[in-house]
Amino acid sequence: MNGPSQDSHGPSWLAGDRRVCWHPYTQHAIDPEPLPVARASGAWLELHDGRKLLDAISSWWACLHGHGHPRLVRALSEQASRLDHVMFAGCTHEPAVRLAERLVEVTPPGLTRVFYSDDGSTAVEVALKAACMTWLRRGEKRRTCFVALEGGYHGDTFGAMSVGDPDPFFLDLAPFLFEAERVPADAGRLEELLRRRRGEVAAVILEPGVQGAAGMKPVPASFVREARRLCDADGLFLIADEVMTGFGRTGTLFACERAEIAPDLLCLSKGLSGGMLPLAATLATEEIYSAFLSEDRMRTFFHGHTFTAHAMGCAVGLESLRMVEEERVPARFEQIGERIESGLAALRSEPAVQDVRRIGGIAAVELGGASGGYLSDWGPRLREACRRLPHDVLLRPLGNVLYGMPPACTTDAECARIASAMVDVVNEVVTAV
Repeated sequence: MNGPSQDSHGPSWLAGDRRVCWHPYTQHAIDPEPLPVARASGAWLELHDGRKLLDAISSWWACLHGHGHPRLVRALSEQASRLDHVMFAGCTHEPAVRLAERLVEVTPPGLTRVFYSDDGSTAVEVALKAACMTWLRRGEKRRTCFVALEGGYHGDTFGAMSVGDPDPFFLDLAPFLFEAERVPADAGRLEELLRRRRGEVAAVILEPGVQGAAGMKPVPASFVREARRLCDADGLFLIADEVMTGFGRTGTLFACERAEIAPDLLCLSKGLSGGMLPLAATLATEEIYSAFLSEDRMRTFFHGHTFTAHAMGCAVGLESLRMVEEERVPARFEQIGERIESGLAALRSEPAVQDVRRIGGIAAVELGGASGGYLSDWGPRLREACRRLPHDVLLRPLGNVLYGMPPACTTDAECARIASAMVDVVNEVVTAV
């Protein structure tokens, strides 16, 4: 046998993908065929034909240390040999307890309880339900409105969609979404809204540091601090969605640290398991947890998932957190971002480039002169250039924004490759206009 079976259109199983798979955020009528990935190691993906691609976007922002890291593989294997999974209702296990203990230690102060779930959307669902039901437990039934930021994205389940900006992803589902008010990252506008809806707001939710799906849009630390102050003044809960920004991506362990604030509810996923397994956690204050303590069983927090606190995921998450601390991952991401940003310097003088920005290990180029946002006319052109140009870097733009966010194992030389590929893509696209 000379190697994997494939024809002129790729491996034989790719036809099966065309026949039976439905990919996320993909318009199958016009999108090119997906890349057939066979294996991965470190910062690199290997396609079925042997071609290698540098994973410059951490496989949707999740791969923290690099693919197939030996320490994480070992933690997974050792845990699988002892206990793969057991329900977390009425049972517990050491990996879940140890990881929860460490999360309480390293997250902002005041967060004392960890509720496990499966992914970022469900972590947000837990936070929204906990906030709303805490008010109900207190007899305040009018507090059913959430306040969120314009351009925010918190996931694709119904609660997460409700507090996300509906345009463009969720417009068709608007009749099914609960009430949320949105403001820009402007303290004056937030204060005015909270004053107008006093007694009706359950919580404020935001992505501290940077809004990912909005195009790696910065959220000023000064605004996050003001949001915390305004929530305190009104006795409201502040929910921090750090699904993307957690575990060093912004140059600090958590983006909340950049604003020197502690939320009442903190949502984590993606890098929580190093990107190896689906795992999420919502951390809450003792005040919120205590609202559900009662002899009355109807006051229970009725929420759960089959794979809550998955033992293998928790074991990998605990090892990943050790690596974050031992290898100074937040500082490494800061260095990675600086290297990529320096390689993008020439684009700052390009007339079609509206902005070149960076926060921690995330570097982004925003194109102007056309409609912005996820459905920008720039989007398909950038996507095509990312796939077509002869570079060995995997990039996937967000509308009119091209960004790099590689794993912490990325070398200086690989950072230079990413920056060079981004420059090539932008130059190709703006020259063709």
